[in-house]
Amino acid sequence: MADDAKPLLIKRYASRRLYNTETSDYVTLEDIAAFIRDGREVQIVDLKSGDDLTRQYLLQIIAEHESRGESVLPIDVLTDLVRSYTTNAQSVVPQFLAASFEMLREGQSKMLENLSTFPNPMASMPGFDALQRQQQAFLKSIMGGFSGSSGPEPEEEEAPSKSKAKPKGGEDLEAIKKQLAELQSKLSKL
Repeated sequence: MADDAKPLLIKRYASRRLYNTETSDYVTLEDIAAFIRDGREVQIVDLKSGDDLTRQYLLQIIAEHESRGESVLPIDVLTDLVRSYTTNAQSVVPQFLAASFEMLREGQSKMLENLSTFPNPMASMPGFDALQRQQQAFLKSIMGGFSGSSGPEPEEEEAPSKSKAKPKGGEDLEAIKKQLAELQSKLSKL
C-alpha cells in the first residue's frame, strides 16, 4: 500500500511520449486514465523543464472522453465553468467543485459500506423470504438437469401439503418445475 500513497510518476519526453517510471515503459492517455480509475494518483512532469503537466493531461483525458460521447459533464456545467474563468466566481468554483466531489466520494463509500454490512437491502421487504425460497427451488431444479439427475428434487419445506392453499406464485413454480422435468427427460433420451 505504501506505493499507492505516492503518486505514479509519468515523465513526458521531448517527443511527447509518456514514460511510466515504475514499469519503465511508455504509456498512453488511456493507460493513465486506467491508473486513475484504479485509484492511483498520477503526476505527469516534463523531463527537461520539470514542469508539472498533470492538469493539462487530465483535461485532455476528459476532453477525449467527452468527444467520444462518454458525456459526464452536462452542457450547463461546462458553460458555468467557462463563465467562472471570466468572473469573480472563479475563486469560489474550485472549492465548490472539490467539496461536491468529496461529498460524492463519501456518499459512494458509505453506500458500499452499508451494502457490505447489510448484504441484501431487500431482505426487509414483506414476502422476501418466500420469494428467495422460490428462487432457490427454481435454481436447484435447473441445476439438477446439469448434474445428471433425472429431475428436480422437491425440498421438504417447499412441498405444500394438500390441505394448504397454494400461493399464486406457487402454481407458477410448479408449472416451471413440470416443464423442466419434461425437458430433462427429453434430453436424457437424446
